[in-house]
Amino acid sequence: MKVAIIGAGIGGLVCAVSLALEGHEVEVFEKEAGPGGKARRIAVSGTEIDAGPTVFTMRDVFDDVFAHAGERLEDHVILTKAEVLARHAWNDSEHLDLFADQQRSENAIGQFAGAKAAAEFRSFSQTAARAYAVLEDSFMRASKPSTPLALSWRIGLGRLSDQLAIRPFSSLWNVLGRHFSDPRLQQLFGRYATYCGSSPFEAPGTLSLVAHLEQRGVWLIDGGIHALAKALQALGEKHGVRYHFQASVDAILTHAAHGTPALSLANGERIGCDKIVANCDPNALARGCFGPKASKSVAPTPERERSLSALVWLAEAQTSGFALTHHNVMFSPDYIDEFQDIAEGKPPADPSIYICALDRDAGSGVELATGRERLQIIVNAPANGDTHEYSAEEKDQCTRAMMRSAQRCGLRLEDPLPHHLLTPNAFETLSPSTGGAIYGRASHGWAASFRRQAARTKIPWLYCAGGATHPGAGVPMAALSGLQAARSLMEDRASTPRFHPAATAGGMSMQSAKTASTP
Repeated sequence: MKVAIIGAGIGGLVCAVSLALEGHEVEVFEKEAGPGGKARRIAVSGTEIDAGPTVFTMRDVFDDVFAHAGERLEDHVILTKAEVLARHAWNDSEHLDLFADQQRSENAIGQFAGAKAAAEFRSFSQTAARAYAVLEDSFMRASKPSTPLALSWRIGLGRLSDQLAIRPFSSLWNVLGRHFSDPRLQQLFGRYATYCGSSPFEAPGTLSLVAHLEQRGVWLIDGGIHALAKALQALGEKHGVRYHFQASVDAILTHAAHGTPALSLANGERIGCDKIVANCDPNALARGCFGPKASKSVAPTPERERSLSALVWLAEAQTSGFALTHHNVMFSPDYIDEFQDIAEGKPPADPSIYICALDRDAGSGVELATGRERLQIIVNAPANGDTHEYSAEEKDQCTRAMMRSAQRCGLRLEDPLPHHLLTPNAFETLSPSTGGAIYGRASHGWAASFRRQAARTKIPWLYCAGGATHPGAGVPMAALSGLQAARSLMEDRASTPRFHPAATAGGMSMQSAKTASTP
């Protein structure tokens, strides 16, 4: 069977490997110059800087992908387990580290906010671990449940206490308010809603499980998540996957004569196949980015249900003051105002900021040796990249607001800051028809998970993968979506009688220098 995959993001790369290992002929078509999708690197003044996801969890998902191919992940990328999960700050005197060692985190919280807070953290950690245990196999690693009842069946109708433990009907903010009496800790753990592009005031309490996901382990990859993407590409090539870069797909078609699917490329080529996997935001399909046929395959995402976008500064600069580790978060003084600004369609005036100090490890060390360092700095923003053009003046205002937040917490950034700024406009260009929403549909309300696109679409030969599909956003979730797409495709093939007219056996691919596999 010949499968065409649109997009070489993490979901598409994992799907390609999985299908190739089952003996299928797989070709991947990517409009960018290399693999990774959002896990890309951008050159800023000649220096390559990670411009996508930086947090790597659920390592076992990728261990399994490589093990299935008879390989070891650690033979393809250099991994280091983080000692410090993240360093947090509210001002220049209130700093808190969370550690891979949960007891160290508990002790640190006790020193930061008192014995009561340490006990509250211990209780919260147990709740988060339980939520993760309930949903890991029933939801995250399984096909999308069609209804709440279907999920209840998987969990077990007799396990009512487990179903209530995931807190689907309370907001994460309210759940955290019942756990933590210190508002700083409520804000710290509320940030986990932004991991899937959502507001802690609207996301369900279920997202408390992200705290346990990190507690299970955060790893640093030498070369960043982009290095993982390149390792997956190499693994696919070893097993026969062909990759075509700078090969933009204009349309998904059906062959008029015999109804088999095909891709129409921007260079005029037509690629015949048996199945197609779209590793993109499903809204791109729904809004006609791949032609009228594909627009009928999935439901569109309403603008009001888009996830967050972001302002992302990529810089190589000198820093001083605050002792950066690899992952750092500096909180705004008023979280409610911050998310209200975003809800009103404007960047926050006084934002929280995340800083990935790419050249620092995640140990207890506090100082970089000397010189300049690479930084990725993120501020949450509305997904309005298709309706609002960020002017030079507005970009400068956002930069000034970000630098004020850093300075409030004791971090002095080189001023003027040499940087490249990605706005929601840039993310809309990367993922059309999303407004720059980085995480697909927002996880707002108890029913959000059931509205997320599944691997199967309304067209029997077209499947979806990627962080905007089930089970959701994030590097491991995107990988799980790729596995789900491959599994669904193979299950459907096994249960459907096969008939291929002799004229189309082997497909219709016509190779050219422009779409030939990139070495």
